[in-house]
Amino acid sequence: MPQLICQDLTIGYEGKAIITGLSFTVNTGDYLCIVGQNGSGKSTLLKTLLNLKKPLSGQIISGDGLKPDKTGYIPQQTQVQKDFPASVREVVRSGCLNRCGLRPYYGRAEKRIAEEYMEKLGISSLAKCYFRELSGGQQQRVLLARALCAARKLLMLDEPAAGLDPEASAEMNTIISELNSNGVTIILVSHDLSSSIKDASHILHIENGAALFFGTKADYMNSGLGRVYVNREDTIS
Repeated sequence: MPQLICQDLTIGYEGKAIITGLSFTVNTGDYLCIVGQNGSGKSTLLKTLLNLKKPLSGQIISGDGLKPDKTGYIPQQTQVQKDFPASVREVVRSGCLNRCGLRPYYGRAEKRIAEEYMEKLGISSLAKCYFRELSGGQQQRVLLARALCAARKLLMLDEPAAGLDPEASAEMNTIISELNSNGVTIILVSHDLSSSIKDASHILHIENGAALFFGTKADYMNSGLGRVYVNREDTIS
């Protein structure tokens, strides 16, 4: 069942288009990996799908009961985020804000959900630690737990393994794949193509302001574009 339908989408910022004529559909349970050169508009696309930016034209249609309070998001980390002076428990609980409605506090249900995800991701022992004191891999686990508090249907991730060592990166990819296996739709932007597409079901390849490919991973890997791009990324890495 379609969860997101993008129809003839043009996106950009300050009135300047960076991607035009973009059309694709994300169905419930899909794992979509968005690839392309740096500066091709991948992060801007995620923000547009999240309604953090308005499209310049075209439309985005939500289906299968998808609402903002059922979508989790992990943006690219900035130094400000890494130095955030809050405890792990506070950061994770903040993902439950949309569940609170008009209440200015977390109820038992929100606190329980946060504790469950900290336990699931193996960070319960870090609950009282400051976020800024953690390693890169630990910080990403915390941000993932926070996003999962909101992501009842869809999880969007922008370079979630950036800055992580190979072991932590592989671990993060495994966690994301397990979430997808449990029914959470995944939309992932990543520069690490060889590892990130391993578990993907679909690929959206953006270059030069347009979608060069949208379809299944199998079709992408069998295409000339996919073979060239994957080989190039493997050579670079």
